[in-house]
Amino acid sequence: MLHILYIIAIIAEAMTAALSAGRRNMDWVGVCIIAWVTALGGGTVRNILFNHYPMSWVEHPEYLLITAGAAILAAIIASLMTKLKKLFLYLDALGLVVFTIIGCQIAQQINLPPIIVMFSGMITGCAGGVLRDVLCNDIPLLFHKEIYASASIVTGAAYLGIEYMGGSSELAIVLACVIGLALRLLSIRYKWQMPKFVYNEEWH
Repeated sequence: MLHILYIIAIIAEAMTAALSAGRRNMDWVGVCIIAWVTALGGGTVRNILFNHYPMSWVEHPEYLLITAGAAILAAIIASLMTKLKKLFLYLDALGLVVFTIIGCQIAQQINLPPIIVMFSGMITGCAGGVLRDVLCNDIPLLFHKEIYASASIVTGAAYLGIEYMGGSSELAIVLACVIGLALRLLSIRYKWQMPKFVYNEEWH
């Protein structure tokens, strides 16, 4: 089930990334690269940091074809995509929690400490979007006031906490997904925000 949700998530991430590339007037190569970076970049950054190989897209090269195909499809039906904005917000939230849990599981497999397991989940869930925004010359969503990285951290903490209390891995995955998804969707619905740091005074 988690693998199916992962495929859905990378397709959705690739399609929304294609629109970001389109706003920057990129050609089809640029569209595909932005899609790959967004959909697969979080796991890539995680694996580089933890020296964990092979990369998922090396082990499963079909992921490159799936995300490139989704991105090109999004470019073709871009006018329809704008009407489905809410759906893709929901799919992005789903992708965040799924990527987070997969990142936690990878860190557990290589016996990393719990706090690093949570950090691994957050990197997997958020780094692809950060790379997309940097390449598109935007301030990354992660650094804004939106509850995004926080939702990832809560998802990872819930997953670890449920396992620690004796819950099965399957139960931990389901409940962590529900908790993280609920937090992210509620934050979108009610415009919950993290406190901002505003500093305008100039140094002399």
